[in-house]
Amino acid sequence: MVNFNGNLHPNDSKIFQYGNRGLRFGDALFETLRYVSGNLFFWEDHYFRLMASMRILRMEIPMEFTLEFLEEEISKTVQENGLENGARIRLTVFRNGGGKYLPTTNNVSYLIDMEALESPFYLVDETKYEVELFKDYYLNRDMLSNLKTTNKILNVVASVFAKENGYDNCLLVNNDKQVVEATNGNLFFVKDNKVKTPPLSDGCLDGIIRKKLIEIITASEDIQLEEESISPFELQKADELFITNSIQGIVPISKYRKKGYGNKVAKGLLGKLNAKARLG
Repeated sequence: MVNFNGNLHPNDSKIFQYGNRGLRFGDALFETLRYVSGNLFFWEDHYFRLMASMRILRMEIPMEFTLEFLEEEISKTVQENGLENGARIRLTVFRNGGGKYLPTTNNVSYLIDMEALESPFYLVDETKYEVELFKDYYLNRDMLSNLKTTNKILNVVASVFAKENGYDNCLLVNNDKQVVEATNGNLFFVKDNKVKTPPLSDGCLDGIIRKKLIEIITASEDIQLEEESISPFELQKADELFITNSIQGIVPISKYRKKGYGNKVAKGLLGKLNAKARLG
């Protein structure tokens, strides 16, 4: 079952009309969340990111769009699907109204859909994970690139490139040829006792797990955090590279070209991330 504006429908329901702006123009935002036994991981962070993103895109925020209202709608949909033990949830918000480009209204609708999670908490996958740079097209260094919109054609094309060439993922670069992120998450670079991640000004997604790891690393006495640009030439000097997102947590990269990487720091951070998720 999916939740469309508070009403539950079978997964195969014909909900959308041909003029849907999310479909026609990518005029939509989304949040991807983990739900485990009544706990929405980092829900407040996801909620406030969604509200801030809606304001940036000049969407009208409905009065009922409170933290509690949306959490209740998500929980209702989880229960209807029998996924209380663990669910991967996508909350999509799109602007209503047609118009060739200019919408006739800034009012919004929302859709909640979900599927079962394989594991209730984040795990480190130690299987081979090889990446390559994607240089056919570039990310823009602006605020729109920080938002989790449905305008992800660059990520899609890069993912297809990775599959066609036998890679597990691709790293995206911006117009200044700096490495920014992976197709499905933020990038972290480890060298000695320092962990580096690109700043938002480079055009990376303002990721929730990125934010949580920054908090964890900043509070640590063993490692230092730097929000600095990463050049392609630095990648082969790293001790570790890993990707972060809200569903997988931390994904260690094992190989980039001829360089192999470890995952010691990634494992340590994952334990702290799981503890932070349990505390809410």
